[in-house]
Amino acid sequence: MGEMTEAITSAAPSKARRAAPIGPGRLLSWTLFIFGVLYFALPLIGMFEFSLRKRRGAYSFDAYTSVLGDPQFQATFSYSLIMSVVTIALGLLLVLPAALWVRIRLPAMRPVVEFITLLPLVIPVIVIAFGYLRMFNTSSFLPMTGTVMTTNLLLAFGYSTLALPYMYRAIDNGLRTLDVQTLTEAAQSLGAGWFTILFRIMLPNVFTAVLSGAFLTFSIVLGEYVFAALLDRPAFGPYMIWIGGNKAYEPAALAVIAFAITWGCMGLIQLAGRLAPHTRAAR
Repeated sequence: MGEMTEAITSAAPSKARRAAPIGPGRLLSWTLFIFGVLYFALPLIGMFEFSLRKRRGAYSFDAYTSVLGDPQFQATFSYSLIMSVVTIALGLLLVLPAALWVRIRLPAMRPVVEFITLLPLVIPVIVIAFGYLRMFNTSSFLPMTGTVMTTNLLLAFGYSTLALPYMYRAIDNGLRTLDVQTLTEAAQSLGAGWFTILFRIMLPNVFTAVLSGAFLTFSIVLGEYVFAALLDRPAFGPYMIWIGGNKAYEPAALAVIAFAITWGCMGLIQLAGRLAPHTRAAR
């Protein structure tokens, strides 16, 4: 009987805690959370519902069929996809050595480098684009707008500039979790060169961070308009602006598709972040 009484007594507070009313702080938190969800979800639901109204009197996916079957959509999306891969490669080749070198050799310069990488967020895109055109037009000392290939390369440079704050922050945060000094010295003592240190030691250890920066870069390339329009390139951003001024239901369908792609990239970032520790443990 004594043991049963003690068990009932110990269980009573837990039941009382479970039955306790929700406090004002928790109620406010849930209220703000629900408000935030509705604030972001309702416009998306309304846009999705509007995109289904192309067929009069019935809901259909005709707008999505029209967009996905448009040869211009396929061409511009493929072009932006290729440009995003090139931009990610350029950003990785630029940022990873620079971030590693700053952390190892020039730690006092980190605030300066961080400030420089933030400039694309402060300077308007139109100013950066006109600066690129002024510096690399056909009458400059380094012409890059004379041929299609060099113009595409200039566009990739412009995209890399816009994505620099996100790529640098992602890689720098990844390197911050490592003892890069010890890893570098150990690799050099075994005869490894800088290429091996960068791409066979550092890159696998910051792969999740690189992947985060890569998906953010992909989102930027997919929606960027100014650089592609000024350089007259068949990118996805100008196509979105064009279809928004010439169609009724297709722009809403295109916005839903672009939103789904962006959220898919964010989901892949989360998935990579969860799988990365298991991958390292398996090694």
